[in-house]
Amino acid sequence: MVIAKTSKRTKGQKEKDPRQTQLEAKRANSVSLTLFFLVLAMSIVIGVVLDKTTEVQDWVVAAVIIGGSLIGVYLLFALKIADQWEKAIVLRFGRFRGLKGPGLFWIVPIVDRISAWIDHRVMVTPFTAERTLTKDTVPVDVDAVLFWLVWDAEKAALEVEDYQAAISWAAQTALREIIGKMDLAVILVGREKMDADLQRIIDARTTPWGITVQSVEIRDIVIPEALEDAMSRQAQAERERQARVILGESEKQIAESFRQASLAYVDNPTALHLRAMNMLFEGLQERGALIIVPSSAVETMSLGGMAGLTALAQNVQTMTPKTDSDSPNPEDEK
Repeated sequence: MVIAKTSKRTKGQKEKDPRQTQLEAKRANSVSLTLFFLVLAMSIVIGVVLDKTTEVQDWVVAAVIIGGSLIGVYLLFALKIADQWEKAIVLRFGRFRGLKGPGLFWIVPIVDRISAWIDHRVMVTPFTAERTLTKDTVPVDVDAVLFWLVWDAEKAALEVEDYQAAISWAAQTALREIIGKMDLAVILVGREKMDADLQRIIDARTTPWGITVQSVEIRDIVIPEALEDAMSRQAQAERERQARVILGESEKQIAESFRQASLAYVDNPTALHLRAMNMLFEGLQERGALIIVPSSAVETMSLGGMAGLTALAQNVQTMTPKTDSDSPNPEDEK
């Protein structure tokens, strides 16, 4: 996988074509250079040996050295090497001759030339759309990544001047087109649909160039800060509304449970009294607890009479004088 980067030109500085740089780097390889120096050295050695051991004329020795040099130069420019993922576009007198590679291949110097090296690996191109208006006139910045590859090297080299720059611009214009047709809410929640639409549009534009789009992924969507704050407040208000709705539904369910429970005590007041007394007992178990009971509930459960009898019994017990039998006997103490 290769990342294709696009850089902006600055004033007074010309951007160097990456294809030209690649051609210069591929003009000579280590194998052709090695053969060139070997043949050149052998021709020089043979010429020196002929000059020392035989009585040949000087022009013969010069012809041997020049011939060896020409053979070395031919090997230097005729022998080419393409990597496993590359194809070389060979032109003969300006006309397309064929695709060469991967591996070793030969061309005819001066007659043939390599116009481009096509990479068949998956390429990654980041692209962006800045300050683009949505359908509801909201400016957004969208960053995306495009994954693509060349499936026809001949079309990529002959049908478009610079296929890498072309696919980058095609992706950017397609992204702006998609953003202009969608509302902001749809963009924020429908990234998968947006990715699919972008892939379809870009693939339709690049197929005639021998390029296929594997996938498009939206990386980031940036909206204005003021709109972001408003959306945050809206989301918070929506969450509060949902919380109140859930609380109301809970109270409704609790009331329904109480109604169903009350049906069990309609014809059985004794059970109701026992339940009320049990609730009072459980509440009084807490240390320092204070329970306020309505007077109607006390009269209903006849708790008033019971409390009076209990208080009267306690008062009578405290007011009863002690008798002689209750006082201690001195003899018993002895």
